[in-house]
Amino acid sequence: MNFIRKLVQSHSTEDIEFYNELKKLLNFSPRDILKYKKAFTHRSVHLKDDKGIPINYERLEFLGDSILGSVIASYLYKKVPKGSEGYLTQMRSKIVSREHLNELGKDLNLIQFVKSNIDRSNVGDNIHGNIFEALIGAIYLDKGYAFCQKFVHENVIVPYVDIEKLEGKITSYKGLIIEWCQKQKKRYSFDIYEDSGNESVKHFSVKISIDDVLIAKGRATSKKKAEELASKRVYFALQEEIKSFDT
Repeated sequence: MNFIRKLVQSHSTEDIEFYNELKKLLNFSPRDILKYKKAFTHRSVHLKDDKGIPINYERLEFLGDSILGSVIASYLYKKVPKGSEGYLTQMRSKIVSREHLNELGKDLNLIQFVKSNIDRSNVGDNIHGNIFEALIGAIYLDKGYAFCQKFVHENVIVPYVDIEKLEGKITSYKGLIIEWCQKQKKRYSFDIYEDSGNESVKHFSVKISIDDVLIAKGRATSKKKAEELASKRVYFALQEEIKSFDT
């Protein structure tokens, strides 16, 4: 009660509402809500502290990424005692992949807390995963490693981590195709070019050829996404040849 009274006396009604919603989400009482407010502040807001240091989630995202990786590594080390270093590294990468973190951020509806001057329809999917990592960083600074570990266990490991399913999950189709081509001594090429057409948003197209034969194309708003889309199509086009390949 003393903490609540102090919160009411030193913060605005908006902050108190934020605290209450955050408490429901985290299942524990946050102490320093300013850390959490920073975790949900986009750089487009252009906030700075009295020393001129930007106030946004990017540094917390960096910290949270490291803490999350540490918690997952510890879990896998104990869960899979016979797993080699390469196996554990691969499994950790699958759990903390950008795609997976974006899914986590969306499921927790973290975007509801974000302060940004950019319309939500234009921020891109990666903001969901970025905010999730920033939240982990804020929890670590506010409550310590043990609370982070508990939060990750309850919100990541229990609902999402299935070792058997993850073993068969492909995190990078491009990486898989390149590795497969190299091991099979096949020539491959990624022909990337800008392809905006009449659209206002820039697009890129990719053509992937193997042994000088065009296998698939992909088109997206970034080179990386276009490459991954085209690589995924290559994978499904050649899956009979690739399926016995050790991913």
